[in-house]
Amino acid sequence: MKNTTLIVALSLLAWSASAQQKSKLQLKGTITDTVVKTVYLQKFNNKIFTTIDSAKVVKGNFKFTSNIELPELYGLSLDTASTPLYVFLENTAISVKLSPQKRYSTSVVTGSVAHDLFETYKKTKNVDISEFITAHPTSIVSPYILYRNYSYRLTPEEILANLDLLDKSLAHVSYVKDLRALVDVLAKLEIGKKAPDFSGVDPSGKTLRLSENHKGYTLIDFWAAWCPPCRKENPNLVAAFEQYKDRGFSVFGVSLDKDKESWVKAINDDRLHWPQVSELTFWKSEVAKLYGVKAIPTNYLVDSNGIIVAKNLRGDQLHVKLKELYDSKTK
Repeated sequence: MKNTTLIVALSLLAWSASAQQKSKLQLKGTITDTVVKTVYLQKFNNKIFTTIDSAKVVKGNFKFTSNIELPELYGLSLDTASTPLYVFLENTAISVKLSPQKRYSTSVVTGSVAHDLFETYKKTKNVDISEFITAHPTSIVSPYILYRNYSYRLTPEEILANLDLLDKSLAHVSYVKDLRALVDVLAKLEIGKKAPDFSGVDPSGKTLRLSENHKGYTLIDFWAAWCPPCRKENPNLVAAFEQYKDRGFSVFGVSLDKDKESWVKAINDDRLHWPQVSELTFWKSEVAKLYGVKAIPTNYLVDSNGIIVAKNLRGDQLHVKLKELYDSKTK
């Protein structure tokens, strides 16, 4: 009985040591740009960094002693408009040599085991996520990578299988909770199920509803003007649209933009002559959340009844699928 009690006590101690807790940050840094006066600390949430604190630069040095959740991913930047340096912070003394050149790529972080692991991951090619999690089941880096780099390419079953490999101490980490919620969403978006209906505002301010645009096969296309892979794929969508529009094919664009002018310019520049809507809320889009969108471009092909018949068709895949569907109607 005493041994059992000891095992339980040690297990609880291990859990509390690795779980996220609010702690006083011990972060000191230097900066190579002597003109800079302020460094910003930003919190990562749903692919967006939000500023939570700032520090004055004095003689090239700065420090943060914020009371924040640790361990966790944060960003350090010299302004709030650009992509920050990604830093995994822990409840340890951490030092940063912050260099703004080449999007902070020459910056150096020391004192964080999680950040060291993250840097190793970035330098490793063809990472098997299951093997990575198995090797690092208690690290905050594991659920982050699963969430950020793999959630959009795995099935709900594969996501759950990888979540089960994580240590229970990470059960309440935001990435884990978000992934479990994503699994529930994706289960409702399997091929053969009805696509959720939604409405949005087009560039002219008119409200458009998806279900009112089901004339034949419709590609629900999630994209953004700021997304290079989306812009690269747009000519392919235009070609498919031009080839099959007279047979009932259409596209319903959903933009994850935040700037209307950029969105409208991209529509015109890329000749996207089909319905387009946007909340202009970036990754906070409720429609993207409804469809479990974690990366763009993402698309769903639905029939005239709104039933999902295919997902994430890009390049020749889209043309092959449309030919198959429309040719079968003529037989």
